[in-house]
Amino acid sequence: MPRIVFMGTPDFAVASLNACFKLGDVVAVVTQTDKPKGRGQELSISPVKARALERGVPVLQPPKIRNTPFASELSAYKPDVAVVAAYGKILPKDVLDVPAHGSLNVHGSLLPRFRGAAPIQWAIASGDEKTGVCLMKMDEGMDTGPVIARAETPIGPADTSATLYERLAALGAKLLEENLLPYLEGKRPPVPQPSEGVVMAPMIKKEDGRLDFAQRTAAELERRLRAFTPWPGAWTTFAGQVVKVLAVRVGAKQGKPGEVLSAGKDGIEVACREGSLVLLSLQPEGKRPMDAAGFLGSRKVEAGSAPFGAA
Repeated sequence: MPRIVFMGTPDFAVASLNACFKLGDVVAVVTQTDKPKGRGQELSISPVKARALERGVPVLQPPKIRNTPFASELSAYKPDVAVVAAYGKILPKDVLDVPAHGSLNVHGSLLPRFRGAAPIQWAIASGDEKTGVCLMKMDEGMDTGPVIARAETPIGPADTSATLYERLAALGAKLLEENLLPYLEGKRPPVPQPSEGVVMAPMIKKEDGRLDFAQRTAAELERRLRAFTPWPGAWTTFAGQVVKVLAVRVGAKQGKPGEVLSAGKDGIEVACREGSLVLLSLQPEGKRPMDAAGFLGSRKVEAGSAPFGAA
């Protein structure tokens, strides 16, 4: 039974950790430090830490890994392999080299497309028809290591990053269950990634959720809403205040970007660089979510005006 060190942090990684419990002896779990959360700023543990504590597995939470003695601390567990899933820190070579059979990463994209921190969100935002999970052997680069196995899943027209996140988490666990032991037995040799088709998936910023009617088409904005749900969410401004946009549909009308083409109980239709976006559900700053009729009940929005996105 292989000795496994598991490294991960969010919900996405829990399914892969559960797979490792089935496949071997998880001798230690490495996760990020506890973070303050909520209004009271009480320390909150990661989902991976919670699962490890349930199983009585030692938990390591180094605040820093690079240029520290962490590799020596890890080597004391004599791991055969490390499995990494959404850990959230870049691992230096001395840590990657501790396990006898190297460190493997469960990555939520079809590499080399979407290397980096947010592959799930950018796959939706980019309009990809499919995505997937790769099990790869890690090197010092950003998701550049050779691939051991991969699995695909379609991206549906209603998929958000939350729904795709759950599906890919399960797919990643399945990929581990089918390929980790054969890899350790030498039956799944890693294959170098092709040099063509490399696309990066940088960390998501709040600004990425802004609906820019002038710069993007209606179809692009609808995809970005789904991609950046639940965080940072899609948003615009109205009368200088931030308004979250919770639900939309793509319209076919044309107009000057930012112009309100119609406003009624069925939605507020705003012209984009191409096509129009019908705002169906909104949440003004400090208020509850509301439909278009509720939003219009206390706000004057006329066809021909351009109140959204203005300072």
